[in-house]
Amino acid sequence: MAESGGLTHPQSISDLLLFRINRLLSVGSAPVIRLCEGTHGISRREWRLLAAMAAASGLMPSQLAQHAQLDRARTSKAITSLVQKKLVRREVQLGDKRKALVSLTAAGRALHASLFPQVLLIHLELLAALTQAEVKLLDGLLDKLQTSANDLQEHAGGLKADRRRGTRSTARAAILQS
Repeated sequence: MAESGGLTHPQSISDLLLFRINRLLSVGSAPVIRLCEGTHGISRREWRLLAAMAAASGLMPSQLAQHAQLDRARTSKAITSLVQKKLVRREVQLGDKRKALVSLTAAGRALHASLFPQVLLIHLELLAALTQAEVKLLDGLLDKLQTSANDLQEHAGGLKADRRRGTRSTARAAILQS
């Protein structure tokens, strides 16, 4: 087996930053997923939306999707599920039935109040592997990486893959050729 090149000299997918972060997310979030699904009957996406609504109430679904960094279609499906579970209420705006605000119900607030401390405990257990100085450094590094990712996304513009054909769109191809 070839030696790992690490982040600075990646030799395989296992050395790439996003792959490593995804692997950490997959393993590290498993206890949260089991807690959400097994104990509380909600999905990870539903938990994410509940937590976002607890932080910023009375949002339109599109604002909630942006706040939670989820696509609108999946957000809409999760909102519908949360409304059916009576954890979220959807309030249609007067004058424009296409616009609605979503917010937590009393049951949704109670679930968040119960679940958040449990998720926080998992968070703290993960961070226990680091010293306080390392946690502070990691926090700053994550902020820098997020800024860099935001910049990359902003500069990508309308680049999209044509998944049906397995090719790049003409806009992306033109940028790559220039």
